[in-house]
Amino acid sequence: MGKKILKIIITLVIIAVAIAGGFLLYITLSDYKPAEVVEIATENNREQIIEQGTTFTVTTFNIGYAGLDKKQDFFMDGGKKSRSSSKNQTKANLDSITSFMKSNQSNFYLLQEVDARSSRSNHINEIDYLAKALEDHSYAFAYNYKVPWVPVPIFDPMGSVQSGLLTFSTFKSTSNHRYDLPGKESWPRQQLDLDRAFIESRFEVNNGKELIVINLHLSAFDEGGKIRKQQLDYLAAFLEKENDKGNYIIVGGDWNHALPSTTPDRFETTQAWPEWLQSFPEDFKPSGFKWMVDDSIATVRTLDIAYTEGINFRAVIDGFLVSSNVDKILLHNTDLAFEHSDHNPVTAEFVLR
Repeated sequence: MGKKILKIIITLVIIAVAIAGGFLLYITLSDYKPAEVVEIATENNREQIIEQGTTFTVTTFNIGYAGLDKKQDFFMDGGKKSRSSSKNQTKANLDSITSFMKSNQSNFYLLQEVDARSSRSNHINEIDYLAKALEDHSYAFAYNYKVPWVPVPIFDPMGSVQSGLLTFSTFKSTSNHRYDLPGKESWPRQQLDLDRAFIESRFEVNNGKELIVINLHLSAFDEGGKIRKQQLDYLAAFLEKENDKGNYIIVGGDWNHALPSTTPDRFETTQAWPEWLQSFPEDFKPSGFKWMVDDSIATVRTLDIAYTEGINFRAVIDGFLVSSNVDKILLHNTDLAFEHSDHNPVTAEFVLR
């Protein structure tokens, strides 16, 4: 009897090892590995050309795959959940997000965490959903998270993920490219993690120059911030190269840092500063650029628990960095009370000199 039990145990161990090994082989072979620079399509391109001296608006908004509404927590941030609470709630979140976008009427929308088809958002194609709502905008999408199956948390895994960055515009785009950011986690964590990137979108200006709009989403959970430093160094080199050409440049998105001139201390909380959040490094100083940040309204909240004002830690991690030939007319964060996303949107009105 003892030998039989031992054989059963050995057999189960072998099966478990084989399954685990097969899964690791599968995610390694299917790992998303784009080239450093990939051209991406412009859908529904417009005809309008940007005019020097005429104002236009840009909004950046991490929509949290329409699953991180105020009642949600998230396992990577210390919570338990990995998916939207339901398909109906995902659609309700999307409806509210698109309602805000339509009423806000920005010329550009720089969106992060938009799911193409993912288990966590009930396989809703959020790109199509948003594009139908903004049919007077062109759009370009780039993956930054493409994994066939994320097996954690064990009892409620995130599952398949296809997600990325989505840029909308009412102006004629001459090109869109996905730039792969350096800095990767070790194997096999990287095979289950995001492939950080930014979208570079180019637009003709009536004075013969180009406006370059960058939509980015930097790393958050790398220990010690080593990966984030590599990403920022890469971005700085890119920006200085384009700035030397005399182009107009606007960078917006989720920086996953407490942005310069902001302090989370101004927002009431009972929580400690989370480990994933770092202050923006002082040595990031691409020549000829300036920050456009509103420090009066938090743009992100912690996800270890559902949202309650005055309890969750909040900070400003979403905003704009622009070249010196781009002037701000106005800038404001919109307080949506984290009702349908764990972020608040940021909108700026700009003019090109």
